[in-house]
Amino acid sequence: MEFSSSLTLFSSDIPFLLEKRIKLLSAIEEEGSISKAAKKVPISYKAAWDAIDSINNLCPTPVVTKETGGKGGGGAKLTKYGKNLIKTYTLLQAEHEKFLSALTQMTDFNSGTLRTIQRVAMQISARNQLRGVVDKIVKGEVNTNLVIVPKSGHELFANISTGSVNSLDIKPNNEVIAIFKSSSVLLAKSDDIALSARNKIKGKVQRITKNNTNSEVVLDIGDGETIASVITTGAVKKLDIKEGDQVVAFIKSSDIMIGK
Repeated sequence: MEFSSSLTLFSSDIPFLLEKRIKLLSAIEEEGSISKAAKKVPISYKAAWDAIDSINNLCPTPVVTKETGGKGGGGAKLTKYGKNLIKTYTLLQAEHEKFLSALTQMTDFNSGTLRTIQRVAMQISARNQLRGVVDKIVKGEVNTNLVIVPKSGHELFANISTGSVNSLDIKPNNEVIAIFKSSSVLLAKSDDIALSARNKIKGKVQRITKNNTNSEVVLDIGDGETIASVITTGAVKKLDIKEGDQVVAFIKSSDIMIGK
């Protein structure tokens, strides 16, 4: 047994993109004819026209341009917007199917219960989450080193288990999320110090939130990306860290988790 469902998109509570309509649009792209596309789906010629009218009305720009008459029942073609609409739906449907597949694996149909369903809606407590592209993978028998490049251009080194890399099916150029706790981020005024942390990221102090014990220091690392560090308020005073200062964030590669 398994979960199965098709994706439907709504506009103002009205379903306007269903699987059959996407098939119709794809067929129009291939055949260049509404009548031929309707036979291919298959639906009636009138139902095809009605679907096209509905889609065009609900979208901000036309999806299909058409000409009436002729022996073939009229020519038709997709607009650039229509082609992008198909691509978007196809990507969403693929992600939808991946979710259903994961849900199937978590479900014990014999007992009628869900196993570890919390993982589906899990909220991650780690303060720092940077989206980036996998630039390099160096696999070992036990651990694998990854190099991830977020939009700010900094290289992030992550050391995770090879089993996790295989389970997540991580490949070069994949988009992933680097996740690490704010308490794992050490700060210094210079990178010319001896630390075992492989990641050294320079940034500008954007803001500091203090209490008697701890302080959260948020760094702007470029292109709208930030890193948060929680260190003792005493350390902030000792380092004389102020808003606007240039500092260096140190993060161990083993402290970086990867999500996909």
